[in-house]
Amino acid sequence: MSREQRLAQTFVEVADTLLDDFDVLDLLQRLATRCVELLGVSAAGIMLADVHDELQIVAASDEHTRLLELFALQHAQGPCVECYRSGRPRTDIDLTTAEALANWPRFTLRARETGYVTTHAIPLRLRGRVVGALNLFQNTGAALEESEISLAQALADMATIAILQQRSLEQFHLENTQLQSALDSRVIVEQAKGVLAERWNATPDEAFEVFRDHARTAGLRLSELAARIIDGDFDTSALPAPPRTQG
Repeated sequence: MSREQRLAQTFVEVADTLLDDFDVLDLLQRLATRCVELLGVSAAGIMLADVHDELQIVAASDEHTRLLELFALQHAQGPCVECYRSGRPRTDIDLTTAEALANWPRFTLRARETGYVTTHAIPLRLRGRVVGALNLFQNTGAALEESEISLAQALADMATIAILQQRSLEQFHLENTQLQSALDSRVIVEQAKGVLAERWNATPDEAFEVFRDHARTAGLRLSELAARIIDGDFDTSALPAPPRTQG
């Protein structure tokens, strides 16, 4: 599929959410994945502010533990925090510099250890309302072009509109409980993913793919299926093991 086709598909997916009830968590997961495909970055994640006004990861382009830990570090420090506070993008940040290490020591060290040398933070905003940030990582020092930064902001804006669509766009507000619901859903999904990964002796990515595919096929929200797995109300043997663990 060409870049233009993937971009068109992304806009269609978001447009669908504006017409009916939808799974916010699944949509944000798709957008994080699309950022990697469309922008050519190594990883992407979407962070939302919780009821304590701290950023928490709600979607990532992959489920590797080191990447998720890197995002988690930013609830207190990192480019995403500054981007969220100011409502302005922070782009082409060189994580190999002494300045980055001085500004965000724990975050910068972990990013380097994970193999990333450049990062970008794009605000999730709609006019005067900022609800979070989109974080992009690169394992090369190549700067994103201006057109790519603009596309990243467009994707972030799309995510924001999707989050805020349940309220009148004229109000540009979202109750804290709605944001907290998405954050809580992420915790439940993480627990279910761990259960499946342990059952199959699989990686988190492999477990998540099977989990998400079944939720979509069955017409279930990710959080709904996760809660059933955690509560023991779902027979996990009905799920096909990831290909590498079968047989």
